[in-house]
Amino acid sequence: MAKRINRVIELLEQGQPIYNAGTHDLSYESGKAMASTWADYIGVEMEHGSFDMPALDEFMHGLVDGGPTLSGHRTPPVIMTIPTDGTNEEVVRANAWMMKQALARGIHGILLCHAETSGAVQAFVESCRYPFQTIGVSDGGLGVGRRGGGGQRGAAGIWGVSPEEYMKIADPWPLNPDGELFLGLKLENKRALENCEASAAVPGIAFAEWGPGDMGLSFGYADAHDPPYPEDMDAARLRKKDACDAAGIAFLCSWSDHTISVEDRVKNLMDDGVKILSGVGEEGAAIGRKITDRTMAV
Repeated sequence: MAKRINRVIELLEQGQPIYNAGTHDLSYESGKAMASTWADYIGVEMEHGSFDMPALDEFMHGLVDGGPTLSGHRTPPVIMTIPTDGTNEEVVRANAWMMKQALARGIHGILLCHAETSGAVQAFVESCRYPFQTIGVSDGGLGVGRRGGGGQRGAAGIWGVSPEEYMKIADPWPLNPDGELFLGLKLENKRALENCEASAAVPGIAFAEWGPGDMGLSFGYADAHDPPYPEDMDAARLRKKDACDAAGIAFLCSWSDHTISVEDRVKNLMDDGVKILSGVGEEGAAIGRKITDRTMAV
């Protein structure tokens, strides 16, 4: 039986790697169908797509009605990218409404794109927290949370808990060991690279990725999303991985070299210590789960 709301956190606590799948179809029927997804979490992309909260509402209710999952969770976790960039603290503060709107729909995490400074990351974490949650405030360098009351009832319905319980557990993990929110960063340009150690170390962040497509653009390459990578990009990838390791957070990485087998791609990522294996598909997830003797169903 499920021990947590958020399956991703439960798996990481067991030392298991994570596998994801994405969707652009946010209909109710798509949610019902994806309730039985093979993936450990569903990535919803709204960085470039429409910031469509009614559609997200429909999708989340579809997940509930199509569930529970075989692992006993009410829904698969949903981690969403939002349109704003993490350029600096001021930009994040001005666009905190996006986080409030998305979290009120009952999603389980947010991925901040182009997270360039630790100040932006701190503002991101604070925007996702209720003011009464004080772990990491002052002694951990965080300010008081800025998420307001009013959106908890709908989100609680998706999670299957009371509004009061939702507010207690809708806090970032691993900062709060009982928290169920999974907050991440895309450290995907040269400015983010220069600050990656400080950004990854901000309390409340659970994972980060290096974003090879935008990272390549930042280095002047029109299309360097897939390996083999130029030397400067590979050095950037390794630096960001080291930053995640130093901060004790999970590193998300894909390896889209189709000249080698899916099994070899999975093994390469695992050998590199990647905790969230992106883009390996259902076949790669099955291979990886067998390697790590995973017992939790999806």
